[in-house]
Order: sequence, then C-alpha cells, then structure tokens
Amino acid sequence: MTNWSLILSIAKTHLLTKLRQTSVAALGVTFGIGAYISLVSFMTGLNAMLDDLILNQTPHIHIYNEIKPSVQQPVDLYDQFNNSFNIVHSIKPKVTQKKIHDALPIMAFLKKDKNVKAALPQIKTQIFYIAGSIEIGGNLTGIEPLSEAQYFNLGDYIIEGSAKALENTDNAILLGAGIAERMSLQIGDRVQVSPIEGGLFTLKVVGIYQSGVADIDAIQSFTTTKTIQRILGKPNNYITDINVKLHDIEKALPMAENIEKQFNLRAIDIKTANAQFETGTTIRNLITYAVSFALLIVAGFGIYNILNMLIYEKMNDIAILKATGFSGRDVQFIFMSQAVIIGLVGGLLGLLIGWVLAKIIDTIPFNTEALPTIETYPINLNPWFFVIGFSFALASTFLAGYLPSKKAKKIDPVKIIRGQ
Repeated sequence: MTNWSLILSIAKTHLLTKLRQTSVAALGVTFGIGAYISLVSFMTGLNAMLDDLILNQTPHIHIYNEIKPSVQQPVDLYDQFNNSFNIVHSIKPKVTQKKIHDALPIMAFLKKDKNVKAALPQIKTQIFYIAGSIEIGGNLTGIEPLSEAQYFNLGDYIIEGSAKALENTDNAILLGAGIAERMSLQIGDRVQVSPIEGGLFTLKVVGIYQSGVADIDAIQSFTTTKTIQRILGKPNNYITDINVKLHDIEKALPMAENIEKQFNLRAIDIKTANAQFETGTTIRNLITYAVSFALLIVAGFGIYNILNMLIYEKMNDIAILKATGFSGRDVQFIFMSQAVIIGLVGGLLGLLIGWVLAKIIDTIPFNTEALPTIETYPINLNPWFFVIGFSFALASTFLAGYLPSKKAKKIDPVKIIRGQ
C-alpha cells in the first residue's frame, strides 16, 4: 500500500532543496499560462468588439417590401401568344409604394411569437440636408428611439445627446457625425431637410450619431417615425421596414423563410445579410485559438525539459530511495507528485498574472475617431479561459512528470552507486 504522506514529504523536500530549479519550472508554467490568459482575453475581446460594431446594429430579421419587375408581363396574358417565345426588353417595375401593407398587424402578429424578443418599425427615405448654401444627399430613418436603444444598442453610438431627447422632442433629428462635421452643426442647431418628393422641413439637432463606419456616418441620420411620417405626408400606418430581434439568433433563417411565404415580403436573416463578415469573424477566431494553443504547447515543452533535467540530476537520490526499500512505483509517484505540485503552484500564479495583465490592458486608452464610445482596449475575461489554462497547467505538468518518472522507475540503483 502506498504511503502518500511519506511520498509527498519526500517530494516536498526535493522541491525545497533545489529551490532555484523548482522556481524555474514553476515560472515556466506561470508565464506560459499568464501569457495565454492575457492573449486570448485581449484577442477575443477585440474580435467581440468588431462583431458588435456590425451585429449590434443589425436586426436578426429585416423585413421590407422589395420592389422588382413583375415576373408575368402583359404579353404573357394574351392568349394568342401562349405558344410563343416572348422577349420583353428593358422591363421596369410597376409604380408602387415602398411601404409594407398591413405593417401594424404584421408587427402585432410577430410580437406574439415566443421566439421574438422585439419587432420594431422603421421608415427609410432619401433626403437632402440643407444648411445655408450646403446641400448633402443622404438617408433619414424614422425609428422608435427608446426601443432602438433597448434592443439594438442605439445609445452606444450616440456621442452627444441621447435617444430620450430624440423621443421627447418634436421635429428633432439625431444627426450623423460626418454630416454634422461637414455642415458645422451642433446640438441645439437647426437643419433643413428636403425629401425627394419636395418640400422643406426644419429639424432641431438633439444628438450626434457615430457608427464607426465613416461612409454611413456621412449620410445617415435618425428621427422619430411620427416626424418622418409628417415630412413625407404619410399616414400613421406608413412603415417601410420591420426589424425583428429574436431570443435565439439560430432561428433567424427558418423564421425569415416562413415570413416570406406567409406575408409575401422580403425577409433577410442576419447570417445571410452578413455572410462575408461572419466568414471574417470565423477566420479571426481560428487564428486566435491557434496562436493560443501554440503558446500552451510551447510552454508544455519547456515544462517537460525542465522536469526531465530535474530528474536526471536526482539520480543519486533515486538510487538511495530504491536501496532503502522504495519500489520503482513509489519513486515514480514521488517525481510525479513534484510535477503536479509545480503545476498547481505555477498554474495558480499564471491565472493571477494573466488576470492582472488583462486588467492592465483594459485600462490602456484606446482613442480612435471611428469608435468614440470605446475608451480602453477591449478585454473578454471569460471564466472558461481560466478553466482551460489551469487544466492545461495540470495536464502538461502531469505528462511532463510522467515520462521522465517512468524512466526513473526502471533505474538500477546498483549501476548508479557503482558509477559514483
């Protein structure tokens, strides 16, 4: 029967008598795990920030009335041409409204679905921004500001003002940062807008919006649905788009297909709309985890080399242990115990150092005009990173101790003593 208290006592004595080598082995584990924690936390945090920059503003399902040429042309309805091959050049779509018919009942229907978190209306139109002699073409979107802030993080992209100010102010506008800069406009100023259909309307600037994408910020602004309905001269049921937020993003594609069939509208799910972006995200995550895994592997080899040398330097101790009655299995347990102790101490210190480094990175200023709401470098302190790091520390030191200790188990003490 193995006397574990004696084995652990001998392992402790070995570690303390060779404190420098023990410290080097533990530090190899510590810095390997610490570097892994800080690196993977920073890289996944950066990836999450880039994902959120796009996906936070993108609905899980975007519903709109797609205007396109009719599949069946008038010539196809004429009986005399039923058996003919008809070619119609320069087909134009028929004149129709962009609005979604029965938008309010459709939204009410969607909100009753248990998979739907929110269904919000939008009204999109092209306009001209006018300030003095400056005229800029762009887009104006009517929204429900507080709901957009709650479900689509609109507040994260408002650098001045607030969504509440837009909600509570009549004839107000949340102006794109690029437009505000080009027209020298600030909160409290007034800007005139003119829709394509004609007319001139004065709106008060109550906030500045910056998405982080310069091309969007140079043309995009927001107002309330009621304001844009007044600008366009449309009734209260005039809605051009419905943005749906789901509890589970994976259900977006099948639900979008059902909506298209049920309501004869165009419904784009988030993965289809951002297919290229999602591919880029997958590649970035693959690189992140590949680099992190390589870092752990390199640390593991370093730990193995250190422990291997530690055992070879203790050949005399092994011979004495065997000569005094310890079995080869006991000797193996002694050195494996040393390896596990080094893994425990080094792993815990590594987690602490990784956490400290990640926190330090999280305080470093991150100043960029494209992302004004982000003040420091992003960090993702996922608890699973710590579990993986500590598990690897134990596993790598166990293997690093097992292989050399297996050799120590088979050492003949007589040959070592003769050699001395």
